[in-house]
Amino acid sequence: MSMQSIEPQISRLSRAEKAELLQRLAREVGNAWAGIENTAGVSGGAACIVRTRIPVWTLENYRRLGWMESAILENFPSLRAVDLVNAWAYADAHMEEMDKAINVNQGA
Repeated sequence: MSMQSIEPQISRLSRAEKAELLQRLAREVGNAWAGIENTAGVSGGAACIVRTRIPVWTLENYRRLGWMESAILENFPSLRAVDLVNAWAYADAHMEEMDKAINVNQGA
C-alpha cells in the first residue's frame, strides 16, 4: 500500500477520525502505548499492563474466548477499566503479535 493509495481515504475521514488516526500513528511510530510497557525479563518481554505483570496477549485471549470485560476485571483485581481500553487498542494494532503469543502459550 502506498501513500498515494490511502490519501483519498484519509481526506474522506471526519476531523475526529483524523485525530484518532494521528494518535494511532504517533503511538505506532513512537512505539509508545498508553498504559502498556515492554520490560526485558518480565513476562518474556511481552507487552504488559503497567503496574502489573499481566501480558496483553493474556487479556486478548480471554476476550477471544468470549469473556465479558466485567469478568476479566473481576478475575484480575489489579486491573482497571482503562487498562482494558489500552489493552484492546494495543491488541487491535498488533494482531500478529497477539496470535503468535497466544499460539505459543497455548502449547506450553
